[in-house]
Amino acid sequence: MELRPFAGSYLTNPAVVWRELLESPEGVTYAEDLDMWLISRHEDVRRALGDADTFQNALTLAPVYQVCPEAMSVIVQIDAPPTTAAADAPVHTRTRRALRATFANTAVRVEEQYGHLVCRRVDELVGRLAQRPGETVDLVPEFAAELPLLVVMDILGVPERDVPRIRRWADGQIALVWGHPSPAEQVRLAHGLLDFWRYCRQLVADRVQDPAGGDDFVRKVLRYRAGDDAVLTEAEVASLAFNLLVAGHETTAGLLAHGLEYALSVPGRWARLVDDPGYVPAFVEETLRFGPAIDGWLRLTGRPVTIGGVTIPAGARCLLLIGAANRDPAAFADPDRFDPHRADVRDQLSFGYGPHFCIGAALARLEAQIALTRLAATLPGLRLAPGYTAAYKPNAAFRAHRSLPVVVAAAEGWAPPPPASYDRRAA
Repeated sequence: MELRPFAGSYLTNPAVVWRELLESPEGVTYAEDLDMWLISRHEDVRRALGDADTFQNALTLAPVYQVCPEAMSVIVQIDAPPTTAAADAPVHTRTRRALRATFANTAVRVEEQYGHLVCRRVDELVGRLAQRPGETVDLVPEFAAELPLLVVMDILGVPERDVPRIRRWADGQIALVWGHPSPAEQVRLAHGLLDFWRYCRQLVADRVQDPAGGDDFVRKVLRYRAGDDAVLTEAEVASLAFNLLVAGHETTAGLLAHGLEYALSVPGRWARLVDDPGYVPAFVEETLRFGPAIDGWLRLTGRPVTIGGVTIPAGARCLLLIGAANRDPAAFADPDRFDPHRADVRDQLSFGYGPHFCIGAALARLEAQIALTRLAATLPGLRLAPGYTAAYKPNAAFRAHRSLPVVVAAAEGWAPPPPASYDRRAA
């Protein structure tokens, strides 16, 4: 078969294709157009995510198409060592240990260390929206994409003035690796990615020269490293920053955009969030299941493996269809119904599973919960712009909205909330 992720029904409504794949006898299909094996069932995707020896990560960040020679000549200059998504043991074991020691990754630690940053940034962005009553605003660039990028840059200690170019570079990496750019676009995006990597190298070099200048993530990692290359090299520190500046906001941006669309596109849902802030966490969790920001992820077979009676040879690229797994009727009751009350929602695989489980899962949940709580309280009359139709950027892994136009309506008598006034118990 052909998946055709960059056009047609998979781009507009992938659930239709997921259903067809889930209903196939084996649950494993070879996609000729991608030269990849598609794994769709929840049990099989979970197994692949958890078995890093059989399903390796070496080519996770390699483009899904044949790169033109001009772009490849630029890409090969990016000497970023694998540390997170593209690393396997024992490197991944070591770098993951460094991440756990320096990046808050549990609900309690995230709230303690990053909660005030999230509240401040949410209040800034919601406040800007509230000052534009009656206007049509695109929530993708002006909220969903902006918020998580500002937060992760605060965590890493990156100047806010660099937001535009980092967003451009990060979006470019997503398009270069998992998109379908023309040869000329490949060259442009490759140059951007090289500039991005050099920026991260310089970011680390500056912190090495000024180790006592703050308590940002990069300085924390450098202190953890303590000058020992056996713990981490300086290039690996830069690689961690390189990866977090993309993964730390692109996935949360998708979660926010999907959640806002689901809330605003069905009568009564936004009103429920307005009236009951305690409903927000369940709504966020079901959004993760129903429409994951990453609905496909890459793996490379390190040895032959048999799934559902189908043997995938060694050295084959596999696309793990997380979106399909999250709609598998063998794992979820009535899977195509959006139901925040469902008891099985925590079985979703949107943050992965196993040794590569998303280090930023708790932060993404916190950002989404605070964002929706604040927006609903401040903009109870928020509504989608007339004529809105969902459209997504062509991509084999990231499902990102092109736009989310809304009409702004602030609460009567709205005033900016006091700093860090968010109460976790209310969400």
